[in-house]
Amino acid sequence: MSTNIEKWDVEDQKFWESKGKSIANRNLWISIPSLLMGFAIWLMWGIITVQMSNLGFAFSQEELFTLTAIAGLSGATLRIPSSFFIRLAGGRNTIFLTTSLLMIPAFGTGIALMDKDTPLFTFQVLALLSGIGGGNFACSMSNISTFFPKRLQGTALGLNAGLGNFGVTTMQILIPLVMTMGVFGAFAGDPMALAKDSGWIFGKIAAGTDTWIQNAGFIWLVFLIPLGVLGFFGMNNLLPISPNIGGTIFAFIKVLWLYGLALATAAVGLYFYLPAPTGLGMLNMWVALPLIIVATLLVMKLAAFGEMKGNIAKQFEIFKNKHTWSMTALYIVTFGSFIGFSMAVPLSIKVIFGDMHILDAATNTWTHVKNPNGPSALTYAWIGPFVGALIRPVGGWISDKVGGAIVTQVISAVMVAASAYGGWIMMQAYQSATPEQYFFQFMVTFVILFAASGIGNGSTFRTVGVIFDRVQAGPVLGWTSAVAAYGAFIAPEVIKGQIKAGTPEMAMYGFAAFYAVCLVINWWFYLRKGSEIRNP
Repeated sequence: MSTNIEKWDVEDQKFWESKGKSIANRNLWISIPSLLMGFAIWLMWGIITVQMSNLGFAFSQEELFTLTAIAGLSGATLRIPSSFFIRLAGGRNTIFLTTSLLMIPAFGTGIALMDKDTPLFTFQVLALLSGIGGGNFACSMSNISTFFPKRLQGTALGLNAGLGNFGVTTMQILIPLVMTMGVFGAFAGDPMALAKDSGWIFGKIAAGTDTWIQNAGFIWLVFLIPLGVLGFFGMNNLLPISPNIGGTIFAFIKVLWLYGLALATAAVGLYFYLPAPTGLGMLNMWVALPLIIVATLLVMKLAAFGEMKGNIAKQFEIFKNKHTWSMTALYIVTFGSFIGFSMAVPLSIKVIFGDMHILDAATNTWTHVKNPNGPSALTYAWIGPFVGALIRPVGGWISDKVGGAIVTQVISAVMVAASAYGGWIMMQAYQSATPEQYFFQFMVTFVILFAASGIGNGSTFRTVGVIFDRVQAGPVLGWTSAVAAYGAFIAPEVIKGQIKAGTPEMAMYGFAAFYAVCLVINWWFYLRKGSEIRNP
């Protein structure tokens, strides 16, 4: 089978059964682990920074938080150009290159973590490059959407995204595990001793224990190298979808050029947003994010060259379609919540339940002291993302049977209720000297939120596949996932800010209000009597 496929008509049942199904499934099952690696490397800083603190790296908590913020924003921004890669460069070329690029932040992070004297700027650059993993989601989903007939897209995209999202859980389990042993021998260098106790999924590790934190970067090379080989020799470019690739090398140049432009706009935006000494701290988050999105789109359009310019202009047509904007809002509800809570829940567990909160009646101020009964974030944080990723293909499968909009409506209602109740639980815990008594309710509520967001991921993908034609569906999937991915930046920042203000519940009440608005949007566009497209 040639790498470049000239004829592709999977809506023709005979073609699908005779040739299309086997090709599509092969590309899907190479795509899934590649996407899993992208999620793992994008979000690894949430675990790495906790252990950097435990090992005594000379950075403040605020400086360590910048690493997760940088990776989150970078990954979301890189999804914007990624949504256009498949048409410009072809599926096989794009997935091979973007997966292989993950070796740079993986290897670089391993090297940097070998020395406590590595400057903060080095880690910040590596966190920025880790955003490549976040960007890969958009091109991966755009690619898989072109391989399957519309009747199967909910299931196929649910599998790709759902199993790919296991990268979050894989990272949260694998990194703490490999840091406990010298799996790479002399290559990885000497271990460091924990400066204070560290929690992980199997309990607690005592201060003084040898820890190979550098393995948090090196371990991903074990998977990325064979995946690169599989992608190069096992995947295909569909010429009806990507008619002007221009050869493999030229395809690589187009991907690298657009990724470079997006990295530059993300870096400049972060410089204006982040506080000193990292940046200028001039822009509010709600100003910085729209400016970064608009700047990235503008730079892409102006800096495109050759046939890229025409292709990008053609794909910009999606912004004239009102359904692009309605689906963007609905996808924020689902994937934005999943990725945002994945980043924010560990922080919430650590701060809300890790301290006892005691009110001084005389001064009416709260005192926060370490809670000896506080749960470990590393022990429990993986559960919600695991459930959300596991159930995501189910959402696609159900949506293929009953329609995507109905499923989206049900999960949105569940998320309104769960978010409001989650806010109330967080308020109770944050005003308690024994917050651990509320932890079980907290975990159950967030597992429900993760499960609902996972099911909704599948349903919204199904809806996009039905509404848009095959040429526009890929870019729309990429665009909506790009905007939703800013949840990885927004949710931790909003919750952190409200915790700092002493009102963590307000963050969750705000999310509940947003979900309620999107409930109305989904009903208006896709469920009400007389809607233009009913229950896609």
